[in-house]
Amino acid sequence: MKNFAGKVAVITGGASGFGREFALKAHSLGMKMVLADVQQDALDATVAELRSAGAQVIGQRCDVRHSAEVQALADAAMREFGAVHLVFNNAGVGFGGLLWEATEADWDWVMGVNVTGVAHGVRIFTRLMLECAKREQGYEGHIVNTASMAGVLCPPVMGVYNVSKHAVVSLTESLYHDLALVQAPISASVLCPYFVPTGIHQSHRNRPEDAPMEGKPTASQMAAQTMVSKAVTSGKVSAHDVAEMTFAAIAENKFYIFTHPQALDGVAQRARDMVAQVNPADPYEATPQVREALRSML
Repeated sequence: MKNFAGKVAVITGGASGFGREFALKAHSLGMKMVLADVQQDALDATVAELRSAGAQVIGQRCDVRHSAEVQALADAAMREFGAVHLVFNNAGVGFGGLLWEATEADWDWVMGVNVTGVAHGVRIFTRLMLECAKREQGYEGHIVNTASMAGVLCPPVMGVYNVSKHAVVSLTESLYHDLALVQAPISASVLCPYFVPTGIHQSHRNRPEDAPMEGKPTASQMAAQTMVSKAVTSGKVSAHDVAEMTFAAIAENKFYIFTHPQALDGVAQRARDMVAQVNPADPYEATPQVREALRSML
């Protein structure tokens, strides 16, 4: 996708973090926008901010776990702008702790947002974009799904989150190949950020009533929260930087978007272990003090 001016971008999780920065970048390129989020006040504030800067933008509250709400988002985009060209399936939540301590509600919430939400976005918007392509000469489309480095690595005390983000990577690779197979004028990218200062470590603030936390957090869940919060808030790559990288990747039709290429050493080690059919390497081999600090909190 080379041309952005006048085109329409749909962004889930658009009120804050990466989503807000995607919107700001899209506006700078002359795009029209449809922003979705579950947090109404933050959504309203971001839409107002963009409109004050002259953007053509609407906001729609949307819980991506529910297909009807994602369909309503697509319908709103078509009513307002008549087409969709760029989709960011970006809404996501974080969750940590020892794998066996996660409750059914924990799994339902994380998988519902991080996996089913992306699946709804792909299913509904890809069909819509293909229809738009039939009506628009020279149509260019792109879909960006937000995964994580946790989608290509398996860090301890992040099992539920890891599973969800591995699914997003697989889903997006499959989408890329399917689009290429039918020679669609649409491509896809997967965004795999590492520790970037966003609100992901505060996902519990928007946890829905139908997936409540059961009892008090366990020691491992509190430890994971502490370590992730520290890592996220001390990140040197900003959400603005990630938006710049992402739009550059879209223009270059680049599939994998890694915000911290240095972390790919762990991905390479994991692949070597698989090919050699040996047990997974210790993720803390180079930083045993981190392992001991984590153990001391469990």
